Amino acid sequence: MSVPRRPYVMLVALCLLVIGCSAGAVQTFDPSGPRDAAGPGPAAAEARSVEPLRRPGEIPDLGPRTRAQIPAETRQVVVVTGQGPDSNRSAVVLHNLDDPALGWRPGAGPWPAHNGREGWTDHHLAGDLRSPVGVFGLTDAGGRLPDPGSLLPYDEQSRFAVSGEGFLGEPLEGSFDYVVAINYNRTPGTSPLDRTRPLGGERGGGIWVHVDHGGPTQGCVSLTEDRMRELLLTLDPAKYPVIVMGDAASLAR
Repeated sequence: MSVPRRPYVMLVALCLLVIGCSAGAVQTFDPSGPRDAAGPGPAAAEARSVEPLRRPGEIPDLGPRTRAQIPAETRQVVVVTGQGPDSNRSAVVLHNLDDPALGWRPGAGPWPAHNGREGWTDHHLAGDLRSPVGVFGLTDAGGRLPDPGSLLPYDEQSRFAVSGEGFLGEPLEGSFDYVVAINYNRTPGTSPLDRTRPLGGERGGGIWVHVDHGGPTQGCVSLTEDRMRELLLTLDPAKYPVIVMGDAASLAR
């Protein structure tokens, strides 16, 4: 005589009914959170909100050591990023800190630029044809042409006239029509033409941002004339502007 199977079947069906939702949830679990017809759930939105990992408002591609050299009072930074340690080509971007709550924001650029013929160095010496790596103040300007409206002190001098040829045979005339002195081995608050060298003459000097002549420099950074004029009209001594310059790998440290 066989035992009726109906109660056993009903018991199994009842168990499946009780555990069915949880079993289905395990099988279809989505780590991004629950979903419905409206799209991803709140967990997915929260996960997206924490990207990117870089904190918002930081100047991109600068490492902690480089950022630490930017003075606390600075509100304008000109970043010159070389293509490589031995490259004489670079890109310039101006960043502003208008609202500390929002952080740094790009204000102009990227602009193509030239730097020293042999690239970059963290120990510049006179005649090495490399641009110095570091963070330097921008306090003084000048040039052969009249002041276009610079906010920095501007020294108009015929002594800024230059002649001859660059490394590629290009004419140098007009290269110093507009210049901004980079405070490497110089006394801030003086004309870019001042030849005082606090670190000594062997460490070089006369490092400027000036008008590009179509080739590498002896250590300066050069921009087209219209960009130089724009830079002069933008740099504000009340914002304590600095230039952060070097090859990409050095700046990322």
